[in-house]
Amino acid sequence: MTRSRLNQSSGSGSSGPPNPDHLTHSPRPRYSSSSSDPMSTTSRANPLKAVARTVAGAFAPCFPHPDSKDPTQFDDSFSSKAKATSGTGSERTRNPDQNICKNLNKLTHVEQPVGVKFTLEEINKATKNFSLNLKVGQGGFGTVYKGRLANGTVVAVKRAKKFVYDKYLENEFQSEVQTLAKVEHLNLVKFYGFLEHGEERIVVVEYVSNGTLREHLDCNNGRDVLHLAKRLDIAIDVAHSIAYLHTYTDHPIIHRDIKSSNILLTEHLRAKVADFGFARLAADSESGATHVSTQVKGTAGYLDPEYLKTYHLTEKSDVYSFGVLLVELVTGRRPIEPTRELEERITARWAMRKFTEGDTIMILDPRLERSTAHGASVERILELALQCLAPHRHNRPEMRKCAEILWSIRKDL
Repeated sequence: MTRSRLNQSSGSGSSGPPNPDHLTHSPRPRYSSSSSDPMSTTSRANPLKAVARTVAGAFAPCFPHPDSKDPTQFDDSFSSKAKATSGTGSERTRNPDQNICKNLNKLTHVEQPVGVKFTLEEINKATKNFSLNLKVGQGGFGTVYKGRLANGTVVAVKRAKKFVYDKYLENEFQSEVQTLAKVEHLNLVKFYGFLEHGEERIVVVEYVSNGTLREHLDCNNGRDVLHLAKRLDIAIDVAHSIAYLHTYTDHPIIHRDIKSSNILLTEHLRAKVADFGFARLAADSESGATHVSTQVKGTAGYLDPEYLKTYHLTEKSDVYSFGVLLVELVTGRRPIEPTRELEERITARWAMRKFTEGDTIMILDPRLERSTAHGASVERILELALQCLAPHRHNRPEMRKCAEILWSIRKDL
């Protein structure tokens, strides 16, 4: 796999049903030879159905009964934060035959991170005094501006809202600065620096100009439909970045807010994971700790139900969110769709039920091509999603394993 690093700133099977008690990839089910539709499948064995029922049941603690609340609440984040901006990048080629382990071992990170501390004068100059014409995003945390540094580098400038700035946003700001300063990876937004001056809290990161994954799935502003191979490439990019955070940093980092609106796409549709305001260091394995106890933060629809119930945060909480993202990529739907029929409102629960019933055609984004090759790939992606969405964290695969499986699927597509 050839990778070109950016200079400017802001991702096999045999027969038998998947078993979430194993962390290895479960092989794809075979197609019915009598089916005339290449995407139709036979019903799966009872054990798989039982697993899916368990997975579906695990969603219940995450959401109140849809009829008891205003449906619009489902789109809210549990903790307000700025929406990430998006940007350009250089194209790279992918060699599906390369071993993912070799690729991950070649990923580098900054051993002794140094973040530039900008002056207010530099920030004002970069953003033309925070010109409204350069405003590219708005969120609970604040406003995002497109800027240009003195050396010509185009950046995203995230400015916290002064009137809502308090100790909670201070924690998010410090978390994002500390995390971004420690990491460097092709599929993570590049960190350029920050500003702390009076009430001003500003983070300067890579500007990625091509919007978020969610915007592309929605085909906003006349965007083309992402075909399945490209969606797989994006999933692999994201898996790479999270595996890097969990495995190859000096201390494992849990992102805690993996979602499609936090995944930015370059002009060549390579993915970059953004927004580290919720990120936390994982438990220190040398101390014998298995988790970090922390206040629940994240976004409705992506939250690990075990984390929601126990307040115990682990790397497997990111794996759960990644499982929701895989379902989102296959279906094209948002994690929560309050305007749909009751049984379809929580997308992952609906998709896993349909999958175990052998009704994959109903799950697949209707804008995607129906073919035997696509059907086989979609089956395998959903098998991986099922494992990632296991109710108990010890039944979920590690992100490195997810990356390996996705590479295998992409190679065969």
